[in-house]
Amino acid sequence: MAGEGDGASEERWVDDHAGPVVRPYAVTRGRARPVGSFDLISLVTATRTNAVEEGGLGPEHVAIVALTQSMQSVAEIAARLDLPVGTVRVLLGDLVERDLVRVQEPREPAGVKDESIYEAVINGLRAL
Repeated sequence: MAGEGDGASEERWVDDHAGPVVRPYAVTRGRARPVGSFDLISLVTATRTNAVEEGGLGPEHVAIVALTQSMQSVAEIAARLDLPVGTVRVLLGDLVERDLVRVQEPREPAGVKDESIYEAVINGLRAL
């Protein structure tokens, strides 16, 4: 590119619109599927106050443990760490396996199996 230097020293690993190109893949060490499934609204809480002494953890793992000293949803963790949700799910799987975080999955309301309730809620929202 003319006017931007010698080219070789300015190789870019980011896209102006998409952000880091390789980072999520590198953060998860190439893994795309988490161990377990984590809903966006699943609540995550750290089981320890410090994960730095744990071997084999990356900075993102440590950041998740620090962030979840108070309960956070999977979506909140992804937003606060500026990571894709899929990447956060893989990292959470690692942390659950090491018993560094506890994940509370959302529960269906007891006794609500009648789909007409959901239809009524949707119709009410549309009416707003």
